[in-house]
Amino acid sequence: MTQAPTPTADTVRRLVRSLLQDSTPDTGGPEIRRVDEGGPSTWWVGTRHVLRLAGDREASTRSRRELRLRDLVRPHVPVAVPTSVAQGEWAPGLAYTLDTRVPGGSAEEHDVSAVGEADLAGLLTGLRVVPVRQAEALGVPRVAPRSLEALRREAGRAAERLRAADEFDPARLQQLTSPAAVQLAAQPGGAVLVHHALTGEHLVISADGRVRGVLDWTGTVVGDPAEDIAGLALAVGSPAAVRAATLAGYGARPCLRGLWLARCDTVIRLAAGLDGRTTQPLPLLRTRLRRAWEAILLERVTELRDEETDDAEL
Repeated sequence: MTQAPTPTADTVRRLVRSLLQDSTPDTGGPEIRRVDEGGPSTWWVGTRHVLRLAGDREASTRSRRELRLRDLVRPHVPVAVPTSVAQGEWAPGLAYTLDTRVPGGSAEEHDVSAVGEADLAGLLTGLRVVPVRQAEALGVPRVAPRSLEALRREAGRAAERLRAADEFDPARLQQLTSPAAVQLAAQPGGAVLVHHALTGEHLVISADGRVRGVLDWTGTVVGDPAEDIAGLALAVGSPAAVRAATLAGYGARPCLRGLWLARCDTVIRLAAGLDGRTTQPLPLLRTRLRRAWEAILLERVTELRDEETDDAEL
């Protein structure tokens, strides 16, 4: 198998000059900077664009699918979705896209305001109405909901590792009992378009706390909407995530399911970080764990009888 080339600053500079030569004829091209969160394949191009280079053929397939998916999603959501101004191959079989840059910082840099929570609610509402069949026709995969019971058991083992490192009290996980995990199973027929990575680096937040855009739609699936509620819990904290989901029309069951997906995930990922099994920095993993474990009023709900609970006033 041929080793895929590694993009360098010179590679990026030559490509950018060929794409933007008409707009920068005398300066040698705009400034090129690697995006810290994007690894070697994502680059800032001046102040108005970002260049993303796929590193293998599978990533190239996702990149090309993302271009069509963004066009499908854009009319349904109230926040910006990046627009591609150029696309092609930067190496044989390897795709690139030069996108417009959405102004603002990340959710790791700016807090989301109350109006920003309404923006997130609009995002979740919009994702619910994107036609699933059209998304699947573009190649968006359908993914089965995760087992919260299996995740609970894995988180229990990880929590013991965190106890030994004085990072977490495993007794906190006892709030999620085995019967509760079963009760919070995803409901049949509830699949929607799920961004699947609504974490802080993919939310563009303005200085006034408004949500201005959502980046990186390459991992989008058709599946469990609680996964996006869980992602928001990592990005903006559990109370804000649940408030946004409630505004979007989600009831107690998916909100609590998203909360516990986030909590179990953060315990598991921090344990992996302590053992050197992930490249994510420990401070970020600790911050996400803290956000996911923020208490919410909805946790006072002790019984979820049937679907009528999903329509309850929270």
